[in-house]
Amino acid sequence: MRWIINLLITAVVVYVLSILLKPHVAINSFTTAIIFALVLAVLNAIVKPLLIILTLPLTIITLGLFLLVINVLIILLADKFVSGIKIDGFWWAFIFGLLLSVLSTILQKLEKKWTL
Repeated sequence: MRWIINLLITAVVVYVLSILLKPHVAINSFTTAIIFALVLAVLNAIVKPLLIILTLPLTIITLGLFLLVINVLIILLADKFVSGIKIDGFWWAFIFGLLLSVLSTILQKLEKKWTL
């Protein structure tokens, strides 16, 4: 049940961010945001660990900052898989990913506090 709530929180944040970053990040509908959040969750569960392992030396050299690049690559990959979403480039995906991470973490912590 918590997984579905976290997925919906992510979808809401994705949709709100697409409104705030309007010309550079565009999502057609809330349904597309839910599909994007689902694809993002699957990619984070399967592809991201593989990328982290393959780029471990680079991640160590950059003191973990390369993980931000991996997050951007995962977002751009999810963008390619889901039709109805458009992210203009690396830097907009970086801003989108950073805001998505911060906002969904805050909302998920608030949700845990409210349900206890």
